[in-house]
Amino acid sequence: MKDLTSSNIDRQNVLNNITVLENLRSYLGVPGMLFQEEYKYTKQQISEFYQIDVATIERYLENNENELKHNGYTVLKGKNLKEFKKEFGHILNLSSNTAHLGVFNFRSFLNLGMLLVESEIAKALRSKILDIVIDSLNEKAGGSTKYINQRDEDFLNTILKEPHYRKEFTNALNLYLDLGNFKYPVYTSKIYECIFKENATEYKKILNLSEKDNARDTMYSEVLKLIASFENGLAHEMKKRSESLERKLKKHEMDELLNEFSIHPLFKPLIEDARIKMASRDYGFRKVFHENLKNYISTISQSDFERFLGEKSKALEERIEENIDVFKRLKNR
Repeated sequence: MKDLTSSNIDRQNVLNNITVLENLRSYLGVPGMLFQEEYKYTKQQISEFYQIDVATIERYLENNENELKHNGYTVLKGKNLKEFKKEFGHILNLSSNTAHLGVFNFRSFLNLGMLLVESEIAKALRSKILDIVIDSLNEKAGGSTKYINQRDEDFLNTILKEPHYRKEFTNALNLYLDLGNFKYPVYTSKIYECIFKENATEYKKILNLSEKDNARDTMYSEVLKLIASFENGLAHEMKKRSESLERKLKKHEMDELLNEFSIHPLFKPLIEDARIKMASRDYGFRKVFHENLKNYISTISQSDFERFLGEKSKALEERIEENIDVFKRLKNR
């Protein structure tokens, strides 16, 4: 995880992890004022906690307005301010002439702490945040994020279908490409390069996989679906091209076909989406950085935290156990 003060993506990933927020509020013991189902904090309270002056807070608000507002900083006025004054005005000694009041919720309270470089307390808070994030990830992923992709409820269904599409492609390589047996790993790797800009060897190295590890066991369901579509479609095109030539394809003809297929407009949005999901999730969940996909890294959505770390997420073994009767029926067939 990078320095939170300089990486907006890292800050949003932390703030989207609800478990972290719940743990931290308890850890910090910051009471706040419960208003409209959220704890609120004034600039004065924030300044006292972080031991900085209000002018510093104003400067950060000016320089990071969009981010802080996105994470819950708001300005109370009108009816909302009137209700807030009624509940807390006597505690805060608010003037009756106050026409608007900027308040932080707990999320934006933490957000400011991730930005502040002048506060030693904010620095300590960032360290604690990172500890909690790492502990939370490891606990939910069973001590390792290597197969965190398998906690997604879509993974089991996708990986079960994958061999069928894989067989279509390997059969096409056998029937329509005039090349030795090395063609199977070579063109599998070339497809990986088309989709996420890394060949099989590079991918395994980045994820620190061993030679015997199956790379697809670590891939997200969306990436696996795209690979299956790519391989299935390419198998179809190989058959058409081979039949039109009335012979097997040569290597240069296969490479030309693959290049044409990879830039087809049909695949462009799907490839973009797969790159974003793979780069962002690996960076946020596995602390893995794909250099060739650095421009695709974005914030992990809150729904993704739920998919891979929330109540819906489960280890693959649990999902298999829950569906063991289905597997038995399939075997008997």
